[in-house]
Amino acid sequence: MSVVVEPFVDAEHPADPYPGSVPVHSYAHHGGVGWPLLSDRTASAGWRVGDVDLDDWLAERDAEPVAERVPLLTYGSNRNPAKLTWLRENLGLTGPVVLLRATTRDLAAVWAAGLRVRDGQRPATLCAAPGAVEEHSVWLATPEQVRVLDRCEGRGERYRLVRLRTGSVVLEDGSLVDAPWAYTAATGVRLPLLVDGRPVRCADTAQDAALALRGEAGPDGLDVSEVDGDAGADEWPDRVFVYGTLRPGASAWSLISPLAIGEGRPATLPGTLHDTGRGYPALRLDGEFPVPGQVLTLRDPVTALARLDAYEGDEYRRVRVRLPDTSVCWAYVWASPDGLTGMPVLPHGWPQITTDRVLSSPSG
Repeated sequence: MSVVVEPFVDAEHPADPYPGSVPVHSYAHHGGVGWPLLSDRTASAGWRVGDVDLDDWLAERDAEPVAERVPLLTYGSNRNPAKLTWLRENLGLTGPVVLLRATTRDLAAVWAAGLRVRDGQRPATLCAAPGAVEEHSVWLATPEQVRVLDRCEGRGERYRLVRLRTGSVVLEDGSLVDAPWAYTAATGVRLPLLVDGRPVRCADTAQDAALALRGEAGPDGLDVSEVDGDAGADEWPDRVFVYGTLRPGASAWSLISPLAIGEGRPATLPGTLHDTGRGYPALRLDGEFPVPGQVLTLRDPVTALARLDAYEGDEYRRVRVRLPDTSVCWAYVWASPDGLTGMPVLPHGWPQITTDRVLSSPSG
């Protein structure tokens, strides 16, 4: 049965006062219109627009799929639909924007020490806040969209682009986003404003009251590593779920073992595993079998994934999946579900075949 999704327009979420009105759900935005997103682990993107896989919805608009986007924590005006249109009109933002609602812990959006030159409003900045629980968003951003945000945020001058390791970020579908990208203070005017020695949370004080605050800049207390150069989608996550010939002891283990740290840990992924009849299995996400496999941590995910992509070939598609423990990893799923018609289902997983085969053929 089709799911009816009611789109919304920017006027329903005004940008002023800063940080603007934010939808209470995940959404995709394009051309001044937003579409609510529904989580669905059987979709290649993990999300749908109505009954359409988000990846297919993006492809209809000649846009990059979710797997080619980086998770960027947003906690200020960049969650506001009208601000997204402003970015399009003034800074050349292109393509659909994907914003996923997220819950943060031990982090807070607080008022910054300085004001915005553009309109004199006080902007938000991020700081460590033990015990705090807040609602923000994760922008699944294309590399080009990150470059636009670099200009908007004054990367290297007002804010810096970092990988964030303080606190936790959990998406609306329960996925844990470890070490997301984020913009944090690069200079004193964007450090937290301390009033009586304490930062002031944006959730506790509105913009008009924030403008009247008096205090001094203080440290944000964050554990971050500054990003050098562009943000790369293949850098997150640094884990891959393998379920066939790439598992330890199987025929292609010698291909992946130099790229991984140890033999990983056992895990299961809900789905359906098929026997292709070609010496390797095929995974689909639209089943309930607990497909057994191994989660491997990659030493250099960018290099490793390039080699694995070449090994898996066109029969497989690399997507991000959520495991039952909420962690996110890469997995290779069968690219053409229709091509599995008549192939036997493997309810107990793929045999640990150790016979040699040509490593240029796909594995699953």
